[in-house]
Amino acid sequence: MRTSRLLAAAGTAAVLALSLAACATPAADDSSDAGSNPASDDAFPVTIEHVYGETTITEKPERVATIAWANHEVPLALGIVPVGMSKATWGDDDDNGILPWVEEKLDELGGDTPVLFDETDGIDYEAVADTEPDVILASYSGLTQEEYDTLSKIAPVVAYPEVAWGTPVDEMIEMNSKALGLEDEGEALIEDLHADADAALEANSVLKDKKVLFSYIDPTDLSQVGYYTAIDTRPGYIHELGLPFPSIVEENADSDQFYLTVSSEEAAKFDDVDLFITYGDESIIPLLQADPLLSKIPAIAEGRIAVLPDASPIAASANPSPLSIPWGLDDYLAILAAPLAQ
Repeated sequence: MRTSRLLAAAGTAAVLALSLAACATPAADDSSDAGSNPASDDAFPVTIEHVYGETTITEKPERVATIAWANHEVPLALGIVPVGMSKATWGDDDDNGILPWVEEKLDELGGDTPVLFDETDGIDYEAVADTEPDVILASYSGLTQEEYDTLSKIAPVVAYPEVAWGTPVDEMIEMNSKALGLEDEGEALIEDLHADADAALEANSVLKDKKVLFSYIDPTDLSQVGYYTAIDTRPGYIHELGLPFPSIVEENADSDQFYLTVSSEEAAKFDDVDLFITYGDESIIPLLQADPLLSKIPAIAEGRIAVLPDASPIAASANPSPLSIPWGLDDYLAILAAPLAQ
């Protein structure tokens, strides 16, 4: 579902050397203090542990670049405008490459609009190098060793901690904020986001204790049911809100895959699911209820299906991030609660 998952190695050290030699002047203008790093110089050096070892940042980074989904939202939430960040290619409502909650924060902070890195076909190393970053944040990503090594020739890189695309939002904030010298501010941000989540769940209390499956069912092929596992941040965040995993997710909790499929002939595996979440439009509900196999699942038979409009901002916000949570969590949980309140 997420184009960022399709990241592939897109260069070699030789290609990078050529791109670095051809670096243009920075796209961002240093003449303004808007969106600059408020951290103290005394906060450095800092060392961040991650899947590829350790990264030490010796001095306060002023020019912050980010790649992959949502890493730019940590500096933005802490008042820093990145010099470059990943271009949004899913969930963008006006095709400008920036999700609406990010647009709102950029407007609030002022300063220059970041360079947008198009990662559709892999990391654009030359574009990243052209922003002349002091640090590259990628604690929520799927960086390969080769990508990490190549980016490290540009600036210190904060890679993901353990599992590709499996970094919880709290840990992403902790790692990225520490790299910026704003560890305390990151902890305060986490506390605020938890308060937002508690309030949103209280307003949609029908969700409490419900077993929710974040699924994808292709309306053109009902022979299988796809679902996201515990390592994916979408069901992971719902679980962090206090909602239990369905048994099928629990049974595959050790999987290193973020997405699995089950034949519709094994529909009974979903009997304890209280609510299905899927992408698409409302027309999928009667389609599923008419299927001779899927209609045997109680949640489907009773219409307990929450549909997120495909490629919409609200669907994108289901993958939680520091700015999308306060922007869309109330509406998101209201969509989930509606089928249970019928």
